[in-house]
Amino acid sequence: MLPRVGDSLSFLYADVVRIVQDDTGVCAETTTADGDTTRVYLPTAALSCVLLGPGTSITQPAMATFARHGTTVVCTGSGGVRCYSATTSDALTTRWLEHQVHQWSDPERRLAVAQHMYLKRFNIPVPPSTPLNKLRGLEGQRVKALYKLLAQQHRVGRFRRSYDPASWDEQDPVNLALSSANTCLYGIVHAAIVALGCSPALGFVHQGKQHALVYDIADLYKAELTIPLAFSLHDSPHPEAMARRGFREQLRLYRLLPRIVADIQSLLAPDEATPLPEGHAVELVNLWDPEVGSVPAGVSHAPGASPQDELDAAH
Repeated sequence: MLPRVGDSLSFLYADVVRIVQDDTGVCAETTTADGDTTRVYLPTAALSCVLLGPGTSITQPAMATFARHGTTVVCTGSGGVRCYSATTSDALTTRWLEHQVHQWSDPERRLAVAQHMYLKRFNIPVPPSTPLNKLRGLEGQRVKALYKLLAQQHRVGRFRRSYDPASWDEQDPVNLALSSANTCLYGIVHAAIVALGCSPALGFVHQGKQHALVYDIADLYKAELTIPLAFSLHDSPHPEAMARRGFREQLRLYRLLPRIVADIQSLLAPDEATPLPEGHAVELVNLWDPEVGSVPAGVSHAPGASPQDELDAAH
């Protein structure tokens, strides 16, 4: 089944298949050990994002068809986690990117988004006057309290979050599992951000990294998903591998990808009562006007321009 997401967005994950274009359309084909080939045709016009997992190959004609239909193609890890690379269709609307830049460019609006993130993460509102440094302090206190609670429940003893790639093998199982699960979470968040056409680099709490927004959005789900999972693996002999497998199961259980898309939309357009009606792709580019916003492109805006002038401008 294709999970439906806000704004008519659809996501399809595929692995261990070959995606090709034939005379009928784009299909995913597999070949059994006996040499039998099975083909499943893909509804390319209804797909906004295709996640290609391990063992997947795709032909140039199939890529061209996805591009014509405005479909973003993302290369991911197994189960749709870890975003390695992505294509962005020229037909992808910039609506959500414009909302992101609008919120990010003004310090007051940027702070309001950070406060909204805190509300989503802990279900506790903060006064609008709360500065960002105090917000970080409140967040740190709640995460430490969660660590302490889970450590007591699993009888781990005193726990301290540590991430040191230089001493990876020396870390305790909880830290190893948490780092591994968080990496998977970053991948699926990155895929959702790319599919919306937003910039992963423009974060509201994090900054200075190409994945700043990825870290912001991923933080919304750690207390619910990756942190409890990591503590449950405190006595596992292979915490990293078990964390990756466990997160893939939770990804299916929580239908996380549609939820990420809906959360990003509500953060970037908080004044919208419902998701914006525009779909994934647009056919024409518009011109920017500082007074009225968007104006049609391909039109002569010279005073007294004739219809023929407009036709010439369009071509």
